[in-house]
Amino acid sequence: MKDILIIGGGFAGVWSAAGAVRAARDAGAPGDEVRVTLVSGGDDLVIRPRLYEDAPEGMRVALDRVLGPIGVRRITATVTGIDTEEHTVRAVGRTGEELNLAYDKLVLATGSQLVRPEFPGSQHTFDVDTLAAAAALDSHLRRLPQQSASPGRYTTVVVGAGFTGLEIATALSGRLHAIADPQGAEGEVRVILVDRADAVGPELGENPRPVIDGAIGELKIERRLGLTVASTTPESVTLSDGEEISTSTVVWTAGIAASPLTSQIPGEHDRLGRLHVDVHLQVVGVPDVYAAGDTALAPAEDGYSTMQSCQHALPMGKFAGHNVAADLLGGGQLPFTPDPYTTCVDLGPAGAVFTQGRDRVVALVGDEAKTLKKNINALWIYPPMDDPEEILAQAGRFSNG
Repeated sequence: MKDILIIGGGFAGVWSAAGAVRAARDAGAPGDEVRVTLVSGGDDLVIRPRLYEDAPEGMRVALDRVLGPIGVRRITATVTGIDTEEHTVRAVGRTGEELNLAYDKLVLATGSQLVRPEFPGSQHTFDVDTLAAAAALDSHLRRLPQQSASPGRYTTVVVGAGFTGLEIATALSGRLHAIADPQGAEGEVRVILVDRADAVGPELGENPRPVIDGAIGELKIERRLGLTVASTTPESVTLSDGEEISTSTVVWTAGIAASPLTSQIPGEHDRLGRLHVDVHLQVVGVPDVYAAGDTALAPAEDGYSTMQSCQHALPMGKFAGHNVAADLLGGGQLPFTPDPYTTCVDLGPAGAVFTQGRDRVVALVGDEAKTLKKNINALWIYPPMDDPEEILAQAGRFSNG
């Protein structure tokens, strides 16, 4: 029995598992020759790109409905160590038992995590990085009417005006009004966007900025640019210029980094902690170890590298799964060839903006872009469930189109 071990139950991990099963079956490997195992700390594939939306607790898919039908062994455990020399992984199971898992080939697909702030009072901030965190924010917002009336009860300060910050800030404009207006408090709703940069969406470039600025203006979202947070309390936030804002809700979105498990894999890492991988997604200089999704820095189109995004995580998983099985069984590997890069930013009640290419040329805005975003979020990124043939067929569709 040869073992393919995949660490991570997100998009890249799930599709690595499915891709490996598909490639092994296509190679004619008997079911008892290759075993594919996925290790994850939870029981669900969390639809992380949707956690800024209302009712985030439903943004998940049971892993057993995707992995079970195709024969992937699933272990619920937290990985604590990786030994690439010995080809072993240490983990702690749900009931506290210590596990030592051997592998012939390994795929690290443990994603990324929010860079936590360290200013005084940072424990009072919310985020939408995990399902639990997004659900905690949603519960907090729904309880606001029960709080005593105060100047900042329906004020939310969103720190970070990047992709995630823009989506949660514009979504909160609608969500807060839905909560406050029935209480006659519609005039108390404020959303304030804070960023160190002197423009919103700095990494999104200049092309979509007029659309984004227009949406922020339409939704009456306030801006505090060239600033960051100095401190927070449960009732206020103080910015780096000394301004104190009364608020019950501070949402931190500023910065993500690769899973800390990448540090246990030798090789070159980028400034975000991602492992450098080759065109087949094998970690450069590390035999038998592959990486996919937000843990990997892979070559992409036209000399660019992959982004930490769902758009790249899905196909990276499929390619990594295929290639790790081909490597194990002596088959032909496939060079990672992602679709041309696009971006679709949800702008809440103001619509959305869809761009094409790394220079982000605006292709769709308003209702058309919003419809596309809804299809991406609610349909296209979800895996098939319960149907092994459809799951494996999807694992073989290497394009997101």
